[in-house]
Amino acid sequence: MSGPSSPNSVPIENMGQLVEHLAQGCKPKADWRIGTEHEKIAFATADNLPLPYEGETSIRALLEGLQRFDWQPVEENGFLIALKRDGASVSLEPGGQFELSGAPVEHVHQTCAEVTRHLREVREVADEIGAGFLSLGFRPDTRLEDVPIMPKGRYKIMRDYMKKVGTLGREMMFRTCTVQTNLDFSSEADMVRKFRVSLALQPIATALFANSPFTNGDLNGFKSYRSRVWMDTDADRTGMLPFVFEDGFGFEQYIDYALDVPMYFVHRNGKYLDASGKNFRDFMNGTLDVVPGEIPTLSDFDDHLSTIFPEVRLKQFLEMRGADTGPWDELCALPAYWVGLLYEDDALDAAWEIVKDWTAEDRQQLREAVPAQGFDAMIRGVSVRDIAIRTLAIARKTLNTRGYMNGHGENETVFLQALDTMARAGQSNADLLIEAFKNEWNGDISRAYSECIY
Repeated sequence: MSGPSSPNSVPIENMGQLVEHLAQGCKPKADWRIGTEHEKIAFATADNLPLPYEGETSIRALLEGLQRFDWQPVEENGFLIALKRDGASVSLEPGGQFELSGAPVEHVHQTCAEVTRHLREVREVADEIGAGFLSLGFRPDTRLEDVPIMPKGRYKIMRDYMKKVGTLGREMMFRTCTVQTNLDFSSEADMVRKFRVSLALQPIATALFANSPFTNGDLNGFKSYRSRVWMDTDADRTGMLPFVFEDGFGFEQYIDYALDVPMYFVHRNGKYLDASGKNFRDFMNGTLDVVPGEIPTLSDFDDHLSTIFPEVRLKQFLEMRGADTGPWDELCALPAYWVGLLYEDDALDAAWEIVKDWTAEDRQQLREAVPAQGFDAMIRGVSVRDIAIRTLAIARKTLNTRGYMNGHGENETVFLQALDTMARAGQSNADLLIEAFKNEWNGDISRAYSECIY
């Protein structure tokens, strides 16, 4: 989840401004970049309990300790809630999940270096205060009611609203962890192609990165329970967006969708005003009762876009949202996978060939099957495992063509190795964890705190 957008006080007077605002994301291929975001579950090593916000072993202590590495503090109402440095940020999810939002970089080796530096820094501070980080997509044993709540105004509004629109929204807020990658497009037509391919293939990524088989100390029956949770969070702002595949889809159609998604808040003078369930179109007409007579700015629209959670989200870039967080190598694997599929025309065409005949019903059925079945889920008689192998081959070809090398003479395909191994074996991290839990762990969930850590 995002914090308040960067200030943009231009008032919104017509729909054309919003179309132009999204279109400003279009950039030539030479300027395409990669942004990677990943979350981690923080815990106290003395007792495996989640970190509170305050205290000697706490989220605040982590944020304060990281400032030795030239991170600049960000406060909200006197609470330290984030850090910023060189285009990157560290922020907090509702239950204290610790998130790095990386700076836009040119290639995946740079993403890998950024992730490695971040983990080295947080480990140094965490070791000093008695904390650690889990590399799982869902809290394995902490119950919802025992997860501390972070002091961010927008989260209280969201927490209260979630009870009205689904049964698992609070689970999403407080117990899930994800890794995402953000990618660019050159034009509206390029955005449409990338949106369609990535949205159709998002369940394949869910299967590849499935890593959340535990809930409340036991197996939950899913490979990606994080993905299952999103299916009953809030139907108004989640899902597979069938309209993206309709003729005529573009920036304007996405804006129409976004404007009809119920609001959460309006951010004014450092405070979040509760506008939950209200309509952004009323805001544009000056009739939103929480700010009577005001019309929104582009910052308000960006804030609203950040409260929409489909499997792929459009801002001035595209966000891939279908993956559980995982071990270090998979934090770099996600951007490698999607760059390989979306950043060359031949790859994009080849990926489209795989999905072009799938119907909205096919895509939805796949979305519903993958959280429990993983690689074994089927679409039109083809397994997700087989599709994963095909898409990985496409991605590998692109990454070979890009030719970005690290200091060991390896190109970006090195980051696909773990995914290749899983796809060939038909076993995700979740499958391996389920097997370990039943056998060598002997049902002892505390083993996650030694086996699934950064």
